[in-house]
Amino acid sequence: MKRLLVLVVLALSAPGLAVAQARTAEAATNAVKYGANAAAGHTFTHNGVRLYYEVYGRGEPVLLVHGNGGSIADLGAQIAYFRKRYKVIAMDSRDQGRSGDSADKLTYEVMTDDLAALLDHLKTGPANVLGWSDGAIQALLLAIRHPAKVKKIAAMAANLNPTDDALRPEVIAVIKSMIAAIPAAEKDTPQGRRQTKVTQLLLDEPHIEFKALEAISAATLVLAGDHDVIKDEHTVAIYHHIPNSQLAIFPNATHMLPFDDPALLNATVERFFRTPFVKKDRINDMFKSFEKMRASSQGQAH
Repeated sequence: MKRLLVLVVLALSAPGLAVAQARTAEAATNAVKYGANAAAGHTFTHNGVRLYYEVYGRGEPVLLVHGNGGSIADLGAQIAYFRKRYKVIAMDSRDQGRSGDSADKLTYEVMTDDLAALLDHLKTGPANVLGWSDGAIQALLLAIRHPAKVKKIAAMAANLNPTDDALRPEVIAVIKSMIAAIPAAEKDTPQGRRQTKVTQLLLDEPHIEFKALEAISAATLVLAGDHDVIKDEHTVAIYHHIPNSQLAIFPNATHMLPFDDPALLNATVERFFRTPFVKKDRINDMFKSFEKMRASSQGQAH
């Protein structure tokens, strides 16, 4: 009888125990210091620069790429979300985060080649790529320069040039003021040189022709906020020049959407990654749906 009572108690408590265990596991995941996690952190060297990266989860690989002057830590909400279903890989770009400094000029092409080298180093095969800001530029360049390494791309707030054709004039003014605000005495320090180099990149780069996007064969989700620092028309032009692309402009959102509303961004990107890409025909597919709607409404009328 005592053994039976124990079994009954265990059976009744099992659902609650499972929920408690799940909550404990989720809390542990959220407590991880992404970008400074010795348990997941590694380094490798490419072209003489030591690069720091972290890996989480299992499954299909997802490469996350941070923005200008940032680090893996900026993508904490994305890592915590995608690691539940994917093998998540994130790296601090050279001259940023915990990665080493380079002696040469910093370019998006150089950083993109670092990403390709990382995927080779990890032997992942083609990866889904989510890039934000500078990371979105690199995601597009990865598909152009190393197409075999890319499965799908989600590019949040990319620009193809550093001019007011792509960027709003006020943001260019802010970038210039940021560089001017660096004290002269600090510009010769390691941190000052790094800050100047990375910020100057925003005024000097990138230089990607729209026509180059036409070579991208990977399915691509082009993303931006409706209050982004990237001009709306520039984002739309990027979308139109990539053959297999979809467009998502988030309402009442700025360039900081991945931080401000990670749930919205993450769910949108995951749906894109998980759903087989089908290129829509704006006329034929519209009328197919229209006919289905009419057939459905007529059936209900009877």
